[in-house]
Order: sequence, then C-alpha cells, then structure tokens
Amino acid sequence: MFVNRKMLKNLDSTFAICVALVLVISLVVLSSASGSMAEINKLSRWHFVERQAIWIGLGLLCIYFMLFVDYTILPRYVKYLYGINIVLLLAVFVMGKVAKGAKLWVSIGGFQFQPAEFAKLLIIITFAEFLVKRQGKLNTWRELLPAFIHVGIPLLLVLAQPDLGTSLVFIAIMFGMLYIAGARPSLLLILIFSGLLVVTLALVGHFKFGLPLPLDEYQKYRLIVFLNPYNDGHGGRGAGWNMIQSLVAIGSGGLFGKGLFKGTQGQLNFLPEHHTDFIFSVVGEELGFLGAAVLLVLYFLIIYRALRIAIESKDLFGTFIAVGVASMWGFHILENIGMAIGIMPITGIPLPFLSYGGSFMLTNLLAVGLLLNINIRRQKVIF
Repeated sequence: MFVNRKMLKNLDSTFAICVALVLVISLVVLSSASGSMAEINKLSRWHFVERQAIWIGLGLLCIYFMLFVDYTILPRYVKYLYGINIVLLLAVFVMGKVAKGAKLWVSIGGFQFQPAEFAKLLIIITFAEFLVKRQGKLNTWRELLPAFIHVGIPLLLVLAQPDLGTSLVFIAIMFGMLYIAGARPSLLLILIFSGLLVVTLALVGHFKFGLPLPLDEYQKYRLIVFLNPYNDGHGGRGAGWNMIQSLVAIGSGGLFGKGLFKGTQGQLNFLPEHHTDFIFSVVGEELGFLGAAVLLVLYFLIIYRALRIAIESKDLFGTFIAVGVASMWGFHILENIGMAIGIMPITGIPLPFLSYGGSFMLTNLLAVGLLLNINIRRQKVIF
C-alpha cells in the first residue's frame, strides 16, 4: 500500500520535470500578466503571483502525500466520491457566489472554491471504476446509456450554473475514456457528429429565425465570434473584443516577443482576462513564437507521458484514470490555445498549470499526483 524508495525509481522524471517547467513559466508570465489587474483592484502588484505560488505549493504538498497511498484503494470509495461530487455541485445553487452571470463559486469558512473544477477529477475516478466493471458491455446504445447517465448527471448540474466550458470538458473526458475502454468507435462518431449538428442547427435557428436558445446573450455570441469576431452585435466591441485583442497580442509578438512587462495588450488592459483565460496571448506577445513553441512542446510531452503512464499501468483502473486526465488536459489545451488564436469558440476554459486560479491549479496538481501514483506502481517491486 505504501511507497518506498525502490518504487520511486519508477517515477516518470520527464513527466514531472515538464510539469515543473510549466509551473515556473506560469509564475514568470503571471508576474507580468497580472500586475495591471492587481493595480486596478487596488492590490499589491504581486498579489496574484503570490497566491498562485501558494496554490502551487499546496498542490505539490498534496502530490507528496498522495504518493504514499496506493491508488487501488479508490474503487472502494467510488460511491461516496460520486455522492460528494453531486452534493458539491448542488451546493453551488444553494450557497454559490454569482460572478459574471454564473454561480460557480462556493465559500465555506472564508475559503472559496469552484466545485466544477474538482468535479472533473472526481468524475474521472468514478467513471474509471464504472468502465472497469463494464468491460465488453459498451457495444450498443443500450449498453452505453448507463455511461451517459453516470457522466450526464454532474454534467447537467455544471451546465445549469451555467458553465458551458467545463461541461465540454466533461464530454471530452467521457469520450476519451469510452474509446479506450472499447466502446464502438462508430457509435461515438455518430454521437459526436449528431451533437455538432444539433448545436449548429440551434445556432442557425436562433440567429436566422429567432428561435429561443437556453443561453445568455454573451454566451451565444461567444460560440460564433471565432468565425468573425466583428459579428458580435457590437462591431467587435462585444463578445468579439477578447478574440480581436488576443490576435493582436499574439501577432505583435513576432519571433522573439516584446519581452516581459513590455506587452501593450496585456499591460494596458486591452486584453481582458489576460492572467486567466487568455494567458497564452501574453506568452505569444511577450515571449514570441519561440516562447509559445517551447510551451507547446512541454504540453505535448506532458500529454504523451500521461498516455505512456496509461499504457504501462498495472491495471485497467489506472489506465482509465490516466486516459481521463490526458483527455481533460488535451481538451483544455486545444480549446484554450484555439480560442486565443481564433480557431475555436470562446468558452472560458483556462490553460493547465499556467492560468491563474486556485481551484483549477489544485485540480491539475491533484491529477498529477494521481498519475505519479499510478506510475510508480506500474510494476511489481522486488524487495
């Protein structure tokens, strides 16, 4: 059950080093990106950097302690974990704090956190055990229905907050784990294309024929402005503003960037949310194409090593967890960078290990701890 030095020899140092490097980049870039935001809110210039460092430190401490307990004990508690997940998501509607038109945060004893972030990791763990028990029973729509229900309940609770971005992450996690668990690819493809068709028809019906859509006005435009950011109903000063400023920031960075603290779009606050959702734009503007390329290589290695951990896991439970985490990170990276460069809709999804945010950072570092736990126990250790 417990870890020993021989087990630690199994630890994937490449994976750990890549995560550590992105965390360092986060603090460096955040020191530039968050200064102006802190001053606007009449806080210390280093407020966000200091808080991010605290969350990183707490996350690393969690990783250390997570290594000492064998992940294979988790299946015993999946029912409780699933119940806790649902309770936390329901708590948002009872005691949630409204921010930017959505109830996303819960405050308990002065500690504020976002349940939807931790829900992603909890659903990965519980769904992994669900799939272990359903091996060979994922070949028909009827057999897939329980899987959709398992993920669908927390997904709908997140969507009702409303948090469209995190809901999409749930879907990415589900499809990634179902695929590796042996679900028929044809059924998954039918479901994906059907979903895209429904969304497309709903948007066309709303904007062309005035049919109702269960989304706030800003959310509707955020889904389509990547096609033309000036078509946001306000000539580019509404939902398209973020994307326009992001493209300007990245485009002006050139090959080597303008240098830290010298990016105009972020420093002068033309680009909103440049310390969270659009931090990649700051990387592009201040560190240039080369800086962005280094970051992308690190992300590629993190995903690659996560999948290697999945392949080398000693059991299916570990494999499914690792694939779920890789799917979560992969979708976050694809969507966040995609919206920053104007090829994906704006959904408010942050960038793993880089964007500012306590709940988000802790969730990702807990996921790292879980993967390293699986990794060091990938083979029997000879004493």
